[in-house]
Amino acid sequence: MIGLIILGIIALVAIVTVQIGRLTELSAKIRGEEEVQLQINRSSANGLVLFGATFLVACVWSALYYKNYMLGYGPHTSASVHGASLDSLFNWTLFFTGVVFFATQIALFWFAYKYRRTKTSKSVFLDHDNKLELIWTAIPAVVMTFLVVGGLDAWNKVMADVPENGTAVLVPQSDEEYLEIEATGYQFAWDLRYPGEDGRLGTKDFRLINLGNNPLGQDWTDEKNLDDFMPGEIVLPVGRTVRVRITAKDVLHNFYLPHFRVKMDAVPGMPTYFVFTPQVTTEEYRERLKNTPEYNQPDPDSPDKMKWETFEFELACAELCGKGHYSMRRVVKVVEEREYKNWLSKQQSYYKTQVRGTDSDPNLDKVLSYEIKERREEFNQAVEKALTAEVTDDKVIRLNYVTFETGSDKLTDLSKYELENLIEVLGRYPNMKIEVAGHTDSTGEEESNQTLSNNRANAVFNYLVNNGKIDANRLTARGYGQNRPIDTNDTEEGRSKNRRTEFKILTQ
Repeated sequence: MIGLIILGIIALVAIVTVQIGRLTELSAKIRGEEEVQLQINRSSANGLVLFGATFLVACVWSALYYKNYMLGYGPHTSASVHGASLDSLFNWTLFFTGVVFFATQIALFWFAYKYRRTKTSKSVFLDHDNKLELIWTAIPAVVMTFLVVGGLDAWNKVMADVPENGTAVLVPQSDEEYLEIEATGYQFAWDLRYPGEDGRLGTKDFRLINLGNNPLGQDWTDEKNLDDFMPGEIVLPVGRTVRVRITAKDVLHNFYLPHFRVKMDAVPGMPTYFVFTPQVTTEEYRERLKNTPEYNQPDPDSPDKMKWETFEFELACAELCGKGHYSMRRVVKVVEEREYKNWLSKQQSYYKTQVRGTDSDPNLDKVLSYEIKERREEFNQAVEKALTAEVTDDKVIRLNYVTFETGSDKLTDLSKYELENLIEVLGRYPNMKIEVAGHTDSTGEEESNQTLSNNRANAVFNYLVNNGKIDANRLTARGYGQNRPIDTNDTEEGRSKNRRTEFKILTQ
């Protein structure tokens, strides 16, 4: 029994001895790994300091290098009056955030080095510090107050609408007058709309949209719509207030004029607006760019021109509205007033060129106000020409818009506008005497045509006497039937010209 106990004790001593050896070996290994870890910590800390320094230098370099292109410095200062306040606010924001950015980045990388793990490093317990809490709460609060107040002031100036007593006109001449245009975004373009001579944009109704000839859903019964036109570019007079109506047809778009510091969402069903005043023409802006290295080099798209020569202001969509997003770019031109008026003179009313006289025209049975004006001017010019004519045949003036019901001598209701023009001329020239003549084509019997032409001439005669109070002694009426054609009677077009009512100036 004693022998077994002695053997057991020897075995236990052996086991303890082996375990102590293993513990010593493990301890040695642990102490080696700590050395490796300490070395890694030193390398990481040094690397972070180097990276931080390189990173901050790169930030400064890239900001200086791209400041003109990305941040609007250099020649790309604002081209609008309100843009200066936005640029100023941006500069102050950039300054304060820049201070915070550099302070935090320097602290981040320096602390990673300073507080790396070493053999002697110990954890430090930082108690609550009211003074420190006050400093890093008060300073940001003061800075934020400064920025927010400045931002609100800029916002109120930039987003102010036109004055209530302002007048919308096509060619503004004073601070009380402004030009209002409209931009409607859709995938993937803009429908641009300008007012006509009345200076006012007409009403719209989405239920009237017809992609064929009414893409905006304009209400053609609203006379303000009749002279609106839709150009493919934005042309604006320099130094004049512009109000832009902004909307969209399908998805969210964004009306963005970067050079004018104008940016506003185009939201379907929720019209927005922006008011700004261009203060630099396109040509003046090009002169700014002329002396900058990045623009004083050949344009890849136009090798025979320099980049500054091909520069254009632009309208872009600043929302990712779909894969064709890029195609929403539109050219914006700011020009002197004379050039602006010249551009306006070449624009044509959308209604007059695309809708008038078609099946979509709700005014087919009407003579519209602009047509009355145009016809009056046309008539007066014909009268003035006839008055100065020396040849008798040149003193004959056709009443182009005097018409009769088919096969009848009853004047149509729309004839009154032309006859009112004749009444006005007779009143302006009290000594003028005229002969009213009726003519027909060769269709039908000659005797019937003669009677019809007589009756039609007398119908005009009676209208002038009864409605215009013109002395009958100044008028004669005569029908010539089919005997004095001015075109062939073999075609419908020729016969239409031969069916006419006209008057000849006998004395003036």
